Amino acid sequence: MPKRILTGTVTSDANEQTVTVSVERRFTHPVLKKTIRKSKKYRAHDENNTFKVGQQVRIIECAPRSKTKRWEVITAEA
Repeated sequence: MPKRILTGTVTSDANEQTVTVSVERRFTHPVLKKTIRKSKKYRAHDENNTFKVGQQVRIIECAPRSKTKRWEVITAEA
């Protein structure tokens, strides 16, 4: 099964080797036919603490690194 890759914004870098990434998705409501925005936060592994709050990053699924971390940062979006 392929690993998912998501794009989001770093919302917190307070923890060591961890960033919190907010990923927003847009979809059309099935009844109202209105575009809705929903966001979800993921905790991702950042080995060298290189990413800061506000940066656009790409994260990929990985094996569990801790109780809450199942993602790791691969690159920063330009």
